Formats: sequence, structure tokens, C-alpha cells
Amino acid sequence: MNFHRFTMSFLIMVSITIGCKNLQPSAESGIKVIPPYVPSPGIQKAYFASGCFWCVEAIFESVQGVKEVISGYSGGEAKDANYEAVSAGYTKHAESVEIYYDPKIIDYNTLVKVFFGSHDATTLNRQGPDFGKQYRSIVFYQSEEEHQIVTDFIERMYLDGGLPQGTITTEVVPFKTFFPAEPYHQNYEKLHPDDDYIRGISIPRLNKFKSLYPELLKHQSLSH
Repeated sequence: MNFHRFTMSFLIMVSITIGCKNLQPSAESGIKVIPPYVPSPGIQKAYFASGCFWCVEAIFESVQGVKEVISGYSGGEAKDANYEAVSAGYTKHAESVEIYYDPKIIDYNTLVKVFFGSHDATTLNRQGPDFGKQYRSIVFYQSEEEHQIVTDFIERMYLDGGLPQGTITTEVVPFKTFFPAEPYHQNYEKLHPDDDYIRGISIPRLNKFKSLYPELLKHQSLSH
């Protein structure tokens, strides 16, 4: 159990047991292992980190034009990553997502809008009850065009929102490597809707995003 998530959620809701539980897939566990996603021609990828990847995966998967989202780890220095090492801070990776999207339906600028519109980019190394560098806010750009889109978007946030310079803590860094998370983390919110963390933290975060950007959704209804 992730200590950080447990501590903060206890202060918020005593009845919630918080955290990505360290489940190991087995025949008895009932955990479904999702086969690797094979993208169609023309599908592109994007990479972001903005807190618990269970939440971020579910948010991006609700957006029209997004074909698949993989939870994983990026932004670290180690040559490999797994949940235990990342949670302990050994690898300097952040919980991240790999997004497969159709550029004919949704462009990168809109993905950036989803990213900033679905989390608090002003909290350093923290998102809601989850805190630690593995939950930091990051955009991993793959080209100078993507880099410019992100920097322009942040500048507009300062101008339109009246934020003091330096308020946004999001790292904007070139993409290097993405390590998919363990199979039991994939599609976690969808497969475990009754999990305490999902019910108390993840679904409310998803519903807040849906209420703010209904025009971007595949489906208009809120999650339960």
C-alpha cells in the first residue's frame, strides 16, 4: 500500500483505504491482463504525467479521438522501472501515460488542453492526496512543434488566468523512454470501480473533468 496516499486520504475520508495496491496477477485474483495495443496506421502517441496514472488513464480514455491509453513510468534516470521502485523514489520516474490518438479527430493542442484542464498544475510534486515526485506534473514533448504548443499554452494560462510567473510547476521536457506499468495497473479504474481509491478520488476527478469539458467526451454521462 502506498503510504502517501493512505496518510492523506485518512485526513479526507476515514473510510477510504488509499493507494495503488500492490496486487500481483494470478488465477485467483480475477485481474484481467489486457493484450498489447496494436495501433492502426496514422495513429500518433503523446506522453504526460499528472498524478496517479489510474486517474490520468481514465480521463484521457474518456476523450474523443483517443484510441488507447497505457499507464506506465517516464521521466526517470534508471534503465528500468517498476511500481515498487518508482513509488520509493529510487528511479526518479513519474507515473505517466502513453496516449494513442487519431490526429484526424483530435490534435495535440487539444490533448494539452485536456492535460492542464484535468489536474492542478500549480502543486509541486503533488496531485490531490497523492504526493511525492512520482506524482509530479510533466509534459514529455517529442518535437519542437509540440514543445512550442505547450509553452504557448502555459503562457496563455498566465495571461488569461492572471497567475504569477512561476506558479505552474509542470516540467516540460523532451521524451526519452516510457516503461509500461504492470498489467494489473492497466484499465484499473474501469476494472475496479468499487476500489476505495477509485470511488473516493479517481472517479470524482474524472467527473469533474467531464463536467468542465463535455464537448470533448466520447460519452456525455458521468461515471458512478
